[in-house]
Amino acid sequence: MMNSKRTLLVAASAALFAAALKVHAHGDKAGPGKPGAVRKEQKDWGIAGDAPQARRTIEVRMLDSMRFEPERIDVKLGETLRFTVKNMGKVMHEYVIGTNQENEAHAALMLKHPNMEHDEPYMAHVPPGKTGQIVWTFNRPGEFEFACLIPGHYQAGMKGRIVVAGS
Repeated sequence: MMNSKRTLLVAASAALFAAALKVHAHGDKAGPGKPGAVRKEQKDWGIAGDAPQARRTIEVRMLDSMRFEPERIDVKLGETLRFTVKNMGKVMHEYVIGTNQENEAHAALMLKHPNMEHDEPYMAHVPPGKTGQIVWTFNRPGEFEFACLIPGHYQAGMKGRIVVAGS
């Protein structure tokens, strides 16, 4: 009796954990809309920003040559930016902000699980010919990276640098 309760408890916990994981697809469509408030979680490279606080918009073009234009973005510490990311190509691309280590690990995981689903405020999945947007506050100085983590794209060099100058 005790063992069956424990098994039931473990199974229920696993089901709740799986349901709690908010995971969205890398597919041929844009990530789902973000209803309500964006989840703000401090990351090494900053935190989700509030659109009214963005004083500057950076347009980033994603190309099928596995490059971004521009490849480097300079930011002031504390600045909130609106990134407008335009997919100029014929294949799905994404714009993911992170550290080099985070992006390398995520890219390796994507190679193993190409249909892995996820959605975070520092990611924009952009179908061909479409535009995505990220609003991000850079509240930590340092060098960070933006990248396309779709399998093969990162490995082909589809990444750029964000340099956040300290005060």
